[in-house]
Amino acid sequence: MLHHFSMTAENPSRVARVLAEVLHGTVAPFPPHPGSFMAIALDDHGTMIEVYPAETELMPGFGAEAVTFSSNAFASPFTATHVALSVPASQEEIERIAAREGWRIVRCDRDGFFDVLEFWVENKLLIELLPPKMATKYVEFMQPENLAKLFAAPSEPVAELAIA
Repeated sequence: MLHHFSMTAENPSRVARVLAEVLHGTVAPFPPHPGSFMAIALDDHGTMIEVYPAETELMPGFGAEAVTFSSNAFASPFTATHVALSVPASQEEIERIAAREGWRIVRCDRDGFFDVLEFWVENKLLIELLPPKMATKYVEFMQPENLAKLFAAPSEPVAELAIA
């Protein structure tokens, strides 16, 4: 169960407000890191998205210290990290929000298994949104018995990696 994740944005307040709208939730400041905000779903799972200023990087603490916030003015605006989220908003509602914000939105078929809405926050960060109808198909696909069929043993054995 994914409870929260963090991301960066050029305009953290605006992005958090938009994400809270898609989640049918609320937005609040994120006190541990000034200039950051939280989009809070107000659901039974505690779903939240922390949105930090674009130059923010998380770094491991030293010894027993927790995570530390760092700033990198030359951070890339792109990342391979993305998330898929079930949301209460409909596809039409999400498309209206994306159009209003000027953000890329496209419905994508994932190899016939399920569909997602690619919602590109600030046209830089991918969040795959699953409105209720899409979420149902995704959850059905991800059930262990269905994955077992998909990833059935290959006809030829796979060589094991030797770790030196």
